[in-house]
Amino acid sequence: MTETPLGPDATAPPSAPASSARPARLARSAGLISVATLVSRILGVVRDVTYAWLFGAGDQMDAFNVAFRMPNLVRDLFAEGAMTAAFVPTFTRYLTRKGRDEAWRLGNLVLTALILATSLVVVAGIAYAWPLTTLFASGFAQVSGKLELTVLLTRVMFPFLTLVAIAVAFMGMLNSLGHFFVPALSPAVFNVGAIIGALVLVPLMPLVGWHPTVGLALGTLLGGLGQAVTQWPALRREGFRFRPRVSLSDPGLREVMLLMVPGTIGLAAVQINQFVNTVLATGQGTGAVSWLNYAFRIIYLPIGLFGVSIATAAIPTIAAMAAHDDHDGLRATVSRGLRLMLVLNVPATLGLVVLASPIVALIFERGSFTSLDTPATAAALMCYAPGLLGYSIVKIVSPTFYALKDSRTPVLVSASSVAINVVLNLLLVRVLGYRGLALGTAVSAIVNGLTLLVLLRRRIGGIDERHLLTTFARILGASVVMAVAVAVCAHQLAALAPARAFWSHALQVSMSIAVGLAVFLGAGRLFGIEELDEAFGRVAGRLLGRTSRR
Repeated sequence: MTETPLGPDATAPPSAPASSARPARLARSAGLISVATLVSRILGVVRDVTYAWLFGAGDQMDAFNVAFRMPNLVRDLFAEGAMTAAFVPTFTRYLTRKGRDEAWRLGNLVLTALILATSLVVVAGIAYAWPLTTLFASGFAQVSGKLELTVLLTRVMFPFLTLVAIAVAFMGMLNSLGHFFVPALSPAVFNVGAIIGALVLVPLMPLVGWHPTVGLALGTLLGGLGQAVTQWPALRREGFRFRPRVSLSDPGLREVMLLMVPGTIGLAAVQINQFVNTVLATGQGTGAVSWLNYAFRIIYLPIGLFGVSIATAAIPTIAAMAAHDDHDGLRATVSRGLRLMLVLNVPATLGLVVLASPIVALIFERGSFTSLDTPATAAALMCYAPGLLGYSIVKIVSPTFYALKDSRTPVLVSASSVAINVVLNLLLVRVLGYRGLALGTAVSAIVNGLTLLVLLRRRIGGIDERHLLTTFARILGASVVMAVAVAVCAHQLAALAPARAFWSHALQVSMSIAVGLAVFLGAGRLFGIEELDEAFGRVAGRLLGRTSRR
């Protein structure tokens, strides 16, 4: 599959006007990323299905989820946060203004610094795993052996940080060079490693005297290594050679590092809120941590497919436009990206709410994951779903501030969002239990995204808001019609087949989605949604392996 460069040509003068081809390139690049992201997200679901089949939602899975939450928090921040916000704009500017040799030098400096910094964190994490785990999961001490297992798994998985730091540095350089497919596919390799750990290593662990869940932890390390190795050939073909360099006084490195700290905070709301949920859920009894984790895995599919893919395709273009002071092109690209995201994520949100129970049953209900776990996980999914729009807005808007060299705004907004999430969760958990944690996270994500959107509008002099609001209203209307049709279809199909049969769930979900898609496309055309053809023709067309040209 041919990869499509995104953004203005490197030789274009700073005053070059925005090309009319940019929206098309954005959709094509987002389509490429969607293909790879779809593979990754599907494999992520397969990974969690395998985990659920082996361990269900019991104490062992709770221990693994909490242990993985700590290194995974940093993974999420690096993979879709600080590296995108800080490194990609700086590296892109070096490519366009100083040439590849200087860009490679900056890449080596950043990569060396990341390896050294994360290695220190890994050593500290292993050494202080016990007090760290006790701090965040003290409730596990009430179950014999649960806290001890969490500490062991935490120590095994901490080296994942260094592996993922290398992988995301490779990802940033490749994205800046216009390569999107391979970097977006690398998380799929992580999931393959995790699945191998579950299916191959878990049965072997008792033979060497280790707990079976250590196999999951080792599979995590295997997947992290695979992420970096997968991207290396493409980066090497571009001419990059890793040569360790240390120069703390280098202006490029200092710029990346100075942006990375606030960049991490500015994009951290989703991950920190999830971490807060995990901590609070440890006191909600056996299964709560796992139910929330399984539900958020389902939410992550549309986030990655429609939110991250569009954002990843747009950010290099946004960075180049910011470097050339092309504010007209910047406004157009941000608005276009948001409208593409809305036409895909609004119906996805309502669809997840309506079909929560049959989706959870279809994906997870087998083996150790019982019919009692399905409604509990579905309830968490319904509460998480409204936050999907907030998550996706942040993926597009927050990096735009960093491309404009404004790190203060997203930091303050993100910090406020985390504070709102903590307050809401402390209140809602008393009323709704673990479900309140999911709802509080969704509300804070929406507040985070909308606040950033309003502030960006002021910062760049508008985002074509009239067109954006009109499009949103039309999409919402079409989505409500779709949701009613889906609810009726799912109810009728549920009455025709045994409630707990796999084929019944498969038929109910697949037919309801097909009906929903047909109704949404029809209603969308009736409501005059201009972005339908671009979103479903180019992005969805790529998912079917077709290359469409206009």
